Parts: sequence; C-alpha cells; structure tokens
Amino acid sequence: MRVRMLVRGRGHAIAEGGARLTDRDLPPYKLELESVMKNLWIAMMAFGLAVGIASAQAHETKASEKAEAAEAAKNAPALAAALKDATVSLEAGLRASEAEGKPISGKFEIEDGKLQLSVYTAKGGQFFEVIVGHKTGKITKVEPITEADDLKDAQKQANAMAKAKSTLADAVAKAVKANNGYRAVSVAAEMEGGAANADVGLLKGSSYKNVDEKL
Repeated sequence: MRVRMLVRGRGHAIAEGGARLTDRDLPPYKLELESVMKNLWIAMMAFGLAVGIASAQAHETKASEKAEAAEAAKNAPALAAALKDATVSLEAGLRASEAEGKPISGKFEIEDGKLQLSVYTAKGGQFFEVIVGHKTGKITKVEPITEADDLKDAQKQANAMAKAKSTLADAVAKAVKANNGYRAVSVAAEMEGGAANADVGLLKGSSYKNVDEKL
C-alpha cells in the first residue's frame, strides 16, 4: 500500500498514518525541493533587507543634503560679504591641502566671526581638518577629526572618493566653468546611484545653489 507523506520541515515528516519519518525516508526529489525552497527564502529575505537598508540610507542622505542646502542659503549673505577679502579659491585650497592627505570635502565658513577655508582630508586610515589661509593659500593648521558626527561624514566622503576617477578640485573647476559668475564655496564627495559625485555649493552675490559633478 502506498504511504502519503506530509512534509513538516527539514529533519522529519509525518506519514498519513501518523508514523514519524526521517530525511532518509523521503524521496531524493523532495529533499532537493525542500533545500531549494529554503535557500530561495533566505535569498529573498537577504535581498529585501539590502534594499531596505539602501533605501533608508538614500533617504537619510537626501534629507541631510536638503537641510545643509537650506542652512547654506540662509548664511549666504554673510558668507558673500566675508568672501570679499578672500583671494584664494576653493579649488586652490583643495590642492594645497593635498600635502596632508586626499581631500574629501571642503568649504568656506565663518568660524567665531571669522572667515576660514576648511578642508577634510583622509590619510593613513585617519581623517583631518586642514585650515588653508584664504589670503595666502598656505596651510595654517591641521587637526585630527574626533567628533562622532564629523567622523561619520568623513567616512562617507572617503568611501565615495575611493570610487572616484577625478579629484574634488577638478570637479570644482568644472562646476565653476559651467556656471558663469558663480564662485565655489563648498564641495563634498558622495555616493549617488552607486556612483561617486561631488556636491558643489556655488555662490553668486547672495544667491546660492548646489550642482552635482561626476567624480
């Protein structure tokens, strides 16, 4: 008499009459099917988790960029006034900072009421803030980055630069050339759609905007 089996999971099955069966009692094709279904389920769960993480990271990046752009636009008038005394471009500051590692971001900012040109660099697995004189183009200070949020940003920027085919200085030069009358005031490496990009902040008078350049 033929015995029907109801599979209850890997390791055992129950015959129609209630007898417990082991894997050795199951036909080979049932074992193979069970293994395939289990592996498929694991693969689907892993894929779904990866997509979810990527989506969350992309959303976080966009939200951060939007907040930073809004803050930059708010500070644009004050920054524009301070930049009248700056004779060094962002591009030149980035190139000067290369003596202290690979530039991963840079910006003009007002710190303690004074204008400064700050560049983040990566060197030997560490991150540094390099201050370049906005009138001389020479490095005036180098400090390791220690704040948690700054380190987090620096790591993301370094990861993007690891996939870049050009420098931030080159990206800034392209952005300035393509936007007549604007001056570059900030740049940061970022990953977007699996590719490395430079998010460049431009200023014309007190009008601020962001553009993307491929790295």
